[in-house]
Amino acid sequence: MKQFAKNILVLGVTSALSLSFLNFSHAATYEVVDKGNAENLEYTYGKKQNNQGVMAVAGTNIYNFPVQFEHLSETDFNSIRSFALQFHDYQFGLDEIEDFDALKAGNPTANDLAWTKLFLQDRNSSSQNPNFEYQIVGDTVAMTNLGDSSQSSEIRIFDTGFDGTYSAGNVITRSTIDVIEGVTDSNIAFGTATAPYLAMPEFTDSSGNLHTHWVREHGQRGFFSPDNGLTIYPVLPIETRYGGGISAVFDMNENGSAVGYSSYKLSELREEYVLDEDGGCADPGVVDDIPYEICVQKVQSGMYYIQAFKATLSADNLVETEQLGLLVTPHVDDNRAFSSQALAVNNNGVAVGYAHGWDANDVTTPTSTQALSGSYAVIFKEDELGNKVVFDFNQLHYRFNTNSVFSFSRALDINDNGLAVGYTHEISTSVKKFFYVDTTVPESEMELITPKDFFTTSKSTAFAVNSTGIIVGEAEIESHNDSTNNPRRTAGFLYDTSNDAPVMTDLNTLLECNSEYNVLNASDINDEGLISATAVIKSDSYDAKGELRLDASGNAIRIDVVRAVLLKPITGGVIDDCSEVEEKVERQGASIGGIAILALFSLLGLRRRIFNK
Repeated sequence: MKQFAKNILVLGVTSALSLSFLNFSHAATYEVVDKGNAENLEYTYGKKQNNQGVMAVAGTNIYNFPVQFEHLSETDFNSIRSFALQFHDYQFGLDEIEDFDALKAGNPTANDLAWTKLFLQDRNSSSQNPNFEYQIVGDTVAMTNLGDSSQSSEIRIFDTGFDGTYSAGNVITRSTIDVIEGVTDSNIAFGTATAPYLAMPEFTDSSGNLHTHWVREHGQRGFFSPDNGLTIYPVLPIETRYGGGISAVFDMNENGSAVGYSSYKLSELREEYVLDEDGGCADPGVVDDIPYEICVQKVQSGMYYIQAFKATLSADNLVETEQLGLLVTPHVDDNRAFSSQALAVNNNGVAVGYAHGWDANDVTTPTSTQALSGSYAVIFKEDELGNKVVFDFNQLHYRFNTNSVFSFSRALDINDNGLAVGYTHEISTSVKKFFYVDTTVPESEMELITPKDFFTTSKSTAFAVNSTGIIVGEAEIESHNDSTNNPRRTAGFLYDTSNDAPVMTDLNTLLECNSEYNVLNASDINDEGLISATAVIKSDSYDAKGELRLDASGNAIRIDVVRAVLLKPITGGVIDDCSEVEEKVERQGASIGGIAILALFSLLGLRRRIFNK
């Protein structure tokens, strides 16, 4: 599972002007209900909310990260000091190492704890840790918010103490990536999480050197919880050899059916390496220098072929699964890792997602090297005879000049009326655009509709659609040339397909004129019209130990943070005249470091990922 929030501290930047000044002409038709900061972390991100007001919330940048200092060497401590010296100008609120002796004694200042965590994150993602000899930083938390004024509370999925056990009040490893996707109306929470990395007994290599390696029981695994985290039901993958397999749960309907993906087959190349007695994990010379478990763990990425599946939690709490199929039927000698994922399911049991597809759309007898360079939005359903069918919305396929499979389109949600939404790419410009499609018509009549968005080159994605056909998502609102160093700002949007002349609406224009929130993304909308979103807001700044940061005058330092919010319709809401606010902004020349906020938001974009670490 890939690391969720590398270098996230640098992204909590201060700005000269509040983000509220970025909101111009508004219609006061929605009010913002702040889900509040969580107790032990800095950033929260709104996921799905059920019709009872329970919201799934993701969080990151955990305070008091439990560094295991006994596993750091003198060389490591010196590297931490050098790391801080090299990068302190790039990390907001951090200085060089303050107390080196206290750090080595395992009693760091908040500043030095932050640097140690950043150092571990850097090692986790670099070639300097090929054998998992550094503690793993997960830094991602699953939470639920019960609505009203309640504080979001954490759900512990598979994490344990460092001894592999757990009891209430124990310090847990924080090496897991816990992603909650949503909570059904019957209060079943669902999502995906990993097992913790635990230190193995000291290992002596063939040269007599001692090593500590960190190993986990399995990678990402889907889960259900019917009681707000007290009981966790894992969704076991179909293929589990050599590392436990992988599975994920992305959506669940009110009939108890969940969808996602599961490993179903091993990569022949990876298995050959594990069984190889000459340079592989079965070679005595190899396992003399690293434990067998670490040798296998090193090749977990790419170990499994994955396929969309449906999982059901039965009345006696057994998880039953079925595969949903692939878009293509490869040649018997074709060993490439063809995959599919189901990302959403409606209450009629119809699922949508994406799958690998041939470059040509009329292939009936593929060769063993049939050209394939794209993945496409699909629907998983049954035909009149009850046979599983995977149908491609795009129908026309294209050749992409890339070294990996290009994600041309994905279907991210489907409502009970069969309206599916997601994103595709325009062929002429390669710009990502949101779409909707009516799946109830005959296949020959299914057509992806890509409405006009904010401007021609604006990238947009539809994340959700409710039963009345209201779509929400995110879209770029700045038209300058997009680049890594100068990305475009995004805004959550609303698009009502039931209107005679629907238009894309920036959700920020539906808030009050002086709103302190700037909505970057809308991830879900329920049938009550309540929108789950993520916004930027000014907040007090806290250090790595969760203590309030103060300036030289003793005042709390304020920074921009991302926060899970609920957008609630205002009964009888009317358009406000915000021209004075707009003129004030123009006179003051309001601006903000967009790269920091957008980079942070991209890190928080958990939706529909395969995690390898």
